[in-house]
Amino acid sequence: MNFASRFAQSAMCLCSIYFLLVSGSFAAEPTFEQGKNIFIETGVEAPDRNPTWYASMVAKPYAPVFEILATKGTQGRYYPYTYPVTLKDIVRFHGHDCEGITTAANCAWVAFKILFPDGIIDRSVLRGISGESPCWSDAVAFLTGARLQYGNLAFFKDKRYSHAIILYRDDTQVAVLATWKHGINNIPGEPVMLPGKITWKPKVTLKDVEDLKAIVKKAGGNPTPYQVDLMRHQQWLHINDILDRPLEESYQTQVIENFKWEDWMDPEKAITKTHVRSDTRLKNYPYRSQPIE
Repeated sequence: MNFASRFAQSAMCLCSIYFLLVSGSFAAEPTFEQGKNIFIETGVEAPDRNPTWYASMVAKPYAPVFEILATKGTQGRYYPYTYPVTLKDIVRFHGHDCEGITTAANCAWVAFKILFPDGIIDRSVLRGISGESPCWSDAVAFLTGARLQYGNLAFFKDKRYSHAIILYRDDTQVAVLATWKHGINNIPGEPVMLPGKITWKPKVTLKDVEDLKAIVKKAGGNPTPYQVDLMRHQQWLHINDILDRPLEESYQTQVIENFKWEDWMDPEKAITKTHVRSDTRLKNYPYRSQPIE
């Protein structure tokens, strides 16, 4: 190999190392590329899919499992492994299982298929927008690490999207809107903002669910004890029905072209003086040249 060839090869190696250290700073470039400049091992921990009284749906065949990548401690680099998150974990964070928390998580799962095709969900590069319901915002916050105080968690400006979520990758600048399909939407008065429809038949008719919800969930209403129990049973049946088939059959996504955060989030519900997030600052920091110096 002549001098020019060796020089070119050395320059390429230096460029590769430089890209590994600072790649997150380039717009529209991924922070890392699995198997090229980083090696993250997935599936090294079994997800908690043991059904319980508060998360029986976790054992259903298509209950989602998320492989999450985080950073070591408050000022650390990336972990070399992912950890699994299931609906059971999200329920524990949220405080109870409900229709909303599962639907929001399912929406996130189909959005992540687009945002992270390698299956590794990097919490350090994500923002999220949801409806005002704690079901939706809790699911987005838990799965993405986004928080109001950092300015990367927000609520929809257009209230018609209350049943949907937007997940956005800062590094690749890709935004995905995810929501349910027509046929499993069962919140009275809320439209479905994308055109997709289910092709399967739910066990519970949506009109019956909506009519009952209009009574039980009405502020200041006076439902019977039977109606309260029936609504809970219908919601449980509905979620288990959905998780018996691939999630793409019930949820839909759309990549938002020319996405601008300010166009979608409600500024009146945002923190005006946000904090700088520090736990991801050193995620790509170089290692020592030798273990002991």
